[in-house]
Amino acid sequence: MRFSARLAAATVAGAMISSIPLGAPSALAATPSPTAGSRVVTAASAPSGVVAKGAYIYDASKGKKLWGRATTTKRPIGSMTKVMTALVVLRAGGLDRWVTIKKSYVDHVKNNDASSAGLKTGDKVTVRQLLSGMMLPSGCDAAYALADVYGPGQTKFLAKMNKTAKSLGMTSTYFRTADGLPTSSKKEGYSTPNNVIKLTKKAMASSTFRSIVAEKTYKLSKTTRHHAYSWKNTNLLLGSYSGTIGIKTGHTDGAGYCLVFAAKRGGRTIYGLVLNSTTTDPNRRFTDAAKMLDWAYGTKSAQLRLQSVPAGPQTD
Repeated sequence: MRFSARLAAATVAGAMISSIPLGAPSALAATPSPTAGSRVVTAASAPSGVVAKGAYIYDASKGKKLWGRATTTKRPIGSMTKVMTALVVLRAGGLDRWVTIKKSYVDHVKNNDASSAGLKTGDKVTVRQLLSGMMLPSGCDAAYALADVYGPGQTKFLAKMNKTAKSLGMTSTYFRTADGLPTSSKKEGYSTPNNVIKLTKKAMASSTFRSIVAEKTYKLSKTTRHHAYSWKNTNLLLGSYSGTIGIKTGHTDGAGYCLVFAAKRGGRTIYGLVLNSTTTDPNRRFTDAAKMLDWAYGTKSAQLRLQSVPAGPQTD
């Protein structure tokens, strides 16, 4: 995330806990109604009030697309790219391998004014811990470290990302960096809503991945190997919208504020995403997601109560 975006996020977060009206009298985090497990919406053929330029809602339990907008249009996806980075690492294995944090990983964040896990040069952490550092606070330092180790090197890792995308049928996707940041020449990777859903289905099939993206917070105590770390998930739907189980935020100046999300209610799992909900309001993507989930589940929610994330490095 660029500095201007982090400043906007911090400004909005300063007013948190925030309440974003969704237009009905019941509490959002309350236990879902008995009808929430089955689709009961009949009056509307599409969710109303969704402003995202690209969107997709998918019933994973039935293997069925429910609704979409500009589903084949290529757009930058920001840190949603890290879902693919995680998938490549998980497929390779070795999650208990120790990784020494290099100065180049830390400098990568500083040089790009990027979202960070706050990794310290010289620390030794496991791949499993790096995955949490990448997926929760959207640490570009953690993503850079994983790509360096599993490439080995950024170029070879990107080749693995794009090869994996091709194998998943993501024919309108191209990754340029492991963290979703623009390149030094300002070029960005891209994907489409229907391609991101393909990636989401594959990633969420991994129990390890699911457990990571469902975590609201992660704490790592200080040891002789590393400093103490405390990370909070940038996906503010977790703990705000009942049933949310993942998965990842995304943002660059070109991508706008994005989110790929998942929820489970009454045994029914829904995946969805929004691309470029706005370029100015980091919370609008969560409102869009809640409207889409309400429509899919046939429920109505009064407001989305979003907790804040620490200002600065843990925003995306």
